[in-house]
Amino acid sequence: MSNGIKTAFLMALMMGLLLFLGQLVGGESGLVMAFIISLVMNFGAYWFSSSLVLMGYGAREVSEAEAPRFYGIVRRLATQARLPMPKVYVIPTESLNAFATGRNPEHAAVAATEGILARLRDDELEGVIAHELAHIRHRDILISTIVATMAGTITFVARMAMYASIFTGGNRDRENSNPLGEILLIIVAPIAAMLVQFAISRSREFAADAGGAEISQKPLGLANALRKLAQAAEEIPMEKAGSATAHLFIVNPLVGGGVLKLFSTHPATEERVERLEQMAMGTLPMHA
Repeated sequence: MSNGIKTAFLMALMMGLLLFLGQLVGGESGLVMAFIISLVMNFGAYWFSSSLVLMGYGAREVSEAEAPRFYGIVRRLATQARLPMPKVYVIPTESLNAFATGRNPEHAAVAATEGILARLRDDELEGVIAHELAHIRHRDILISTIVATMAGTITFVARMAMYASIFTGGNRDRENSNPLGEILLIIVAPIAAMLVQFAISRSREFAADAGGAEISQKPLGLANALRKLAQAAEEIPMEKAGSATAHLFIVNPLVGGGVLKLFSTHPATEERVERLEQMAMGTLPMHA
């Protein structure tokens, strides 16, 4: 199954789960209300999410004069990727990370931390920036924003259903109702939505790695950068990082092990590095 088909299938699955929950809460009117809530939230996320996330991390837009190395790499790689020049931002933290945001290639931004700009070699930084430009080219920010919004809506509707079940006895008067099944669905739905969100995020990271390798033609530069970033995530955690925006970054800024890895927004760094090394050897294609 191609990455695009897989993403479309998972997004359709989330929408179906959302509509089913809405119907469970309020019948036909609940179904319509869930759909309207989803549209309103997606509209707001589409227009304002980029500004909010940049503001939340204290990112500052920089000019070529202020950050010539960073700005120059972004401009050169954007030209190679045949993308409009995105805005360039620096995040004031010693943590090593970067992300791209924007509703489309014409309204995009690339943000990198002070730490990553100071500690990566040119080939490594080029690999990271190319990865972020691949996200822009694939319109991943729009996809991840919609999916995250839908997951949040599902959680909201599930809580509404739970409160309705507690205070009104749910829908026990309906024919053929199954109260136990409905309660299980209310509990499981948000977890399922979260897992679908993570599955989409992980698949898009693999695609961005491949796309970034193609843009920069330096898969080993990105592989080496990922090793450094994964290690730095444990040594210098990002204080402002939150679960709502963790999927935006090139490596997960939320450090965790054991069971938490099952709920990670990113694939294992070792697996990503292995795939990039295969691209360098020519055994795996450098495109997505």
